[in-house]
Amino acid sequence: MSGNGALTPGLRGRLAKIEERYDELGRLMADPATTADPARIRSVGKELADLGPVVETVRALRQAERKQREAKELTDGGDADLRDLAREELVEATEAIARLGARLRSQLVPRDPLDEKSVIVELRAGEGGEEAALFALDLYRMYSRYAERHRWKTEILSQSSSEKGGFKEVIFRVSGKGAYSKLKFESGVHRVQRVPSTEAQGRIHTSTATVAVLPEAEEVDLEIRDEDLKIDVYRAAGHGGQGVNTTDSAVRITHLPTGE
Repeated sequence: MSGNGALTPGLRGRLAKIEERYDELGRLMADPATTADPARIRSVGKELADLGPVVETVRALRQAERKQREAKELTDGGDADLRDLAREELVEATEAIARLGARLRSQLVPRDPLDEKSVIVELRAGEGGEEAALFALDLYRMYSRYAERHRWKTEILSQSSSEKGGFKEVIFRVSGKGAYSKLKFESGVHRVQRVPSTEAQGRIHTSTATVAVLPEAEEVDLEIRDEDLKIDVYRAAGHGGQGVNTTDSAVRITHLPTGE
């Protein structure tokens, strides 16, 4: 794709295949064999949703290119009023092509597979004592309001409050599509310089808080067969009375396939 939004022949071929796949997925969604399989319909639905924005942009770009061609033809003939109108439409179509081309470039960049996940945010007060805890509280409120704007849900998993009502530490979940893509770059140390509400003499204090953003892990069912386990029972040695040395109170379990 060139800088003016025009598509190269190779890219047009790639986009044509994306459109074909999108149409195929639409037919699959209506197939009774798909609707009868919940796992299949989720898989097809997700791929359809992923390709939808790209196909929408491609079709809008194709329409803008058609309008551009028609406007060029009209500027070469017809009466003066028609040529003036065609020139205006030509400018609009050219701007639309550039805008849609830039959007398409962005949409075709490979995405982080974790971007759509919900996140766990760990927020801890750093240097600054009570003021740092209040700053951590302000950050939590900021992230909560940001989540509300995106229609995400927030849930506090654990918290440790300070004497003034701030957060020494708070861990919370943000649930919603695309949460990780929007919040992942928030990880790190955040710093604020301000006159704290706890400062009587009006001096500026510097406070910090650390933020860690982790994609929420999916639950995985692990099957461990009894025959893959080796269980050794020992009599523990050391202090602790006679019972420690005379009963089987130490156990070691080894997973034979991995040796761990």
